[in-house]
Amino acid sequence: MPVTAKLSRAFYEKLGDALANELVEWFNQVDATYRSNLRELNELNFARFDAKVEQRFVQFEAKIERRFAQFEAKVEQRFAQVDARFTQFEAKVEQRFAQYDATLERRIVELRAEVQIGLHALETKLIRWMFLFWIGQAATTVGMVFGILKLTAR
Repeated sequence: MPVTAKLSRAFYEKLGDALANELVEWFNQVDATYRSNLRELNELNFARFDAKVEQRFVQFEAKIERRFAQFEAKVEQRFAQVDARFTQFEAKVEQRFAQYDATLERRIVELRAEVQIGLHALETKLIRWMFLFWIGQAATTVGMVFGILKLTAR
């Protein structure tokens, strides 16, 4: 908003109306020129400031992206390490289970053999006792038959 210059009445009386009006007009032109120049200078400065801010935002964004990429790489590396440790642990557990399985299977085979040996031994004892029982039964039956024959022969 332009400010219109005014001169006191004394200027108008000393210089005259035409010269004083011309002087006021010149002041107003100088003021308008300075305002226009100041506006252009402010617009240029703002454009430079805006460009610098934009450049800094781009740099900041690149820096943030770089740091996120570094962070992501570290996280991926740590996950890879954890995965490798887990794989090693899993292999050890599988190995131990395989050992326990082999030991258990061997022990089951041993127990089966022991049970079979025990059953064979029991079977042998039972057959001996059966023969003893049959021999005893046969002897008793033969004795009873001879006893009955003796009784009837008298």
